Amino acid sequence: MASKPLPTSPGSDMDERKRKRKLSNRESARRSRMRKQQHLDELIAQEKQLQDENKKLRQMIDGSSQLYINFASENNVLRAQVAELTDRLRSLNSVLQIASEVSGLAFDIPDIPDTLLEPWQLPCPIQPIPANADTFQY
Repeated sequence: MASKPLPTSPGSDMDERKRKRKLSNRESARRSRMRKQQHLDELIAQEKQLQDENKKLRQMIDGSSQLYINFASENNVLRAQVAELTDRLRSLNSVLQIASEVSGLAFDIPDIPDTLLEPWQLPCPIQPIPANADTFQY
């Protein structure tokens, strides 16, 4: 005897829909958790990249700061040397002036250049110094 399908009752249709809906909701929740985990992984990777970049920038800033300190120190030494040499030149010019007056001979006594007296005033127009991103690489 062949079995024929039993007629489905309205209640069993409802149970079947509930079961399918639960299954669909579970699958949707699983996909949502996967997307959330993937997004979290991407954010962690981005955080690592930004920390590495931050560390690199800090090292560049530290290097640039050290270069600045070195240049400022060297500049102070050079300014002190200019002041000392200017004083020596004045002394030598005084000696030449006295020798000229005593001997009666005319010595050519050069003037002290203004750039030595006022080093912040350059004798030539200020030229821009071209630089690129590799200038401070070390």
